Amino acid sequence: MTQKFAAKRLDNLPPYLFAEIDRKKAELVEQGHDVISLGIGDPDKPTFQHVIDEMIEAVQRSANHQYPSYTGSLQYRQACAQFMGTRFDVEVCPKTEVLALIGSKEGIANLFPAFVDPGAYTLIPGIGYPVYSGGGILNDSNSWWMPMNEENGWLADFESTPADVLEKAQMMILSYPNNPTSAVATPEYFDKAIAFAKKHNLLLVHDNAYCDIAFDGYVPPSILERPDAMDCCIEIFSASKSYNMTGWRAAFAAGNADAIRALGTVKSNVDSGIFTAVQEAAALAFTGPQDQVKEMSDLYERRRNIAMAALDEMGLEYLYPRGTIFIWVKVPSGYTSAEYVEKVLTEAHVIIGPGNAYGPEDGEGYFRVSLACEDDRIVEAFERMKKLS
Repeated sequence: MTQKFAAKRLDNLPPYLFAEIDRKKAELVEQGHDVISLGIGDPDKPTFQHVIDEMIEAVQRSANHQYPSYTGSLQYRQACAQFMGTRFDVEVCPKTEVLALIGSKEGIANLFPAFVDPGAYTLIPGIGYPVYSGGGILNDSNSWWMPMNEENGWLADFESTPADVLEKAQMMILSYPNNPTSAVATPEYFDKAIAFAKKHNLLLVHDNAYCDIAFDGYVPPSILERPDAMDCCIEIFSASKSYNMTGWRAAFAAGNADAIRALGTVKSNVDSGIFTAVQEAAALAFTGPQDQVKEMSDLYERRRNIAMAALDEMGLEYLYPRGTIFIWVKVPSGYTSAEYVEKVLTEAHVIIGPGNAYGPEDGEGYFRVSLACEDDRIVEAFERMKKLS
């Protein structure tokens, strides 16, 4: 008899959405189809040249070929702290309030063993990055999906959390500008979240991966700008989207020193840090010229406008994006999220993200469009979708 070599917790873990998208795309390409992917938020433009040049020099230095620092080199953490000061006017200590991460996904996954006991709860957005729920499953802990919908302005409703859940809750995660909805939060909302976290002794984690991609003059804030945030918050930033560095796996966490120390303890036991040459290149990204970041934001704004015009022609409702590289769209009447995504994939050979993969209840009835695709391919994708019966 063949034995099953897998922990029971994996039975509760759904297939990772983006791995499934890659698999389906590969199948269609093998069949000879021209597939347009509007499903994954992976920038289609290269990393900025000055960052690449720094990496070429850094990788030649033999000192960088040894094990890196577990917490990140002091140079890297100083660059991260400088970024926080320049971008947000937030002062953090690079030695005690900044931690290097091997991409924000890794950092988020390691939050759970660092802060959430098995059987306890994490309050997560009703619609959000799948790792928020997957991290709890892998940690044998529970997730409470905070209601997040059109009625509450797409702001996760933490105040409706039942008392019995709050008694067992240890962490709360928010993310604005939000993936996948593109919703943004007000300073007043952050203030309420901080007060709520302090009242219920929760670590408040803000995933700020899209802080540099915003439109119409909007400037996304850091939650650490708010009063009392350092008492209970850590914030996660990534080089991936701002600097087109998804494959480099460079990010950092900043905030409450005790929380940074706990997260660093977990990481020192499960990884050996970011390759130091990557840290040196990412440090330049965070502290060097930022004009190309603005150029990328402008590019996504143009693509947003192209996509919105097409959606208007199709008569589909969507949340007007003020940030991120996504548009959150209602599926046509008569379809579930999965049904419509499957139809678009099989008949139009266009990949879009099913809303229920980002939240089983509040995400149902929507799909996500990524703008990480050339303008002409976005136009072509919507032309194909318009022709569907």
